[in-house]
Amino acid sequence: MEKKKTSKKVTRVEGGETASASTAKESGTFVPTAESKAKARNLRIPAIISWIVAIGCEVVGIILLNKPPVNTTLLIVLIVAALIFAVIGSLLWKKANRFDPASEKEKVKFFIQNQLGLIISIIAFLPLIILIFTNKDLSGKQKGLVGTIAVIALVIAGIFGVDLNPPSQEQYLEQTEEVKSLTDGVNHVYWTRYGKSYHIYVDCSYINTERTDEIFEGTVAQARELKNITDLCDRCEQRARREKGLDDQQP
Repeated sequence: MEKKKTSKKVTRVEGGETASASTAKESGTFVPTAESKAKARNLRIPAIISWIVAIGCEVVGIILLNKPPVNTTLLIVLIVAALIFAVIGSLLWKKANRFDPASEKEKVKFFIQNQLGLIISIIAFLPLIILIFTNKDLSGKQKGLVGTIAVIALVIAGIFGVDLNPPSQEQYLEQTEEVKSLTDGVNHVYWTRYGKSYHIYVDCSYINTERTDEIFEGTVAQARELKNITDLCDRCEQRARREKGLDDQQP
């Protein structure tokens, strides 16, 4: 493929494919690099700590409910704190999953790993919500106020915890092989800080606009890991197919 040029600053992302990744097609699965696995581990540790703190806030709230008169102000503070730490944990965990995705073949593990943020959110808020609405020491007004805040916190934490488009080893492999099929086996793409697609050509008009001040280059997996980009640029795909003679009828 002909080397193209751009007037934009091009930044090469460190890391990339390893020898094990090159055998991915033969093994039928995507193999994260050792560096990616390390990054995932470094994200999961603080994620778990954040979730533990969130559940700890819930436990303190439950203890508070069993010691009348209930301090509703402190209870609300605990709910808000639990929400903050639950959201932080979920964001870190989902980012870690992009560095080290699970396999769709292991259905239970795949579901738990990708929806763990939602599961933790339910654990961190649902028992507390039930106890708030069944507590005999709270007035109807207190239950309405604190209970509503707790329900809203559960909904917000659940939204941040759920992953509607979870990464998978199979998805990474499919996307990588798609690019390789258009670039003579080269796993190399470009993307921008706020872009929604990765590109085969650095001079693609979609990433050479006045809004673009820097273009990043790396592997398909790195585009997903760092920016959660899952889509190949349609213009680049069509251009590559024309250059390879794969779709002569396409304009």
